[in-house]
Amino acid sequence: MVETFFKTLKSELIWRTIYQTRNQAEISIARYIDGLYNPTRWHSALDYLSAAQFERLAA
Repeated sequence: MVETFFKTLKSELIWRTIYQTRNQAEISIARYIDGLYNPTRWHSALDYLSAAQFERLAA
């Protein structure tokens, strides 16, 4: 699962972006994960829920 996540992160964000600083890259990656990947991506391992939905149901 982790390999799939990193492939998606690289193909959708990293390879398409030129970062001027490490801080800029860290902020961009955090926004991608917290703003797009976790709230909207369905995950087969989570019974086709997003990570955010899964966490809300588990709480």
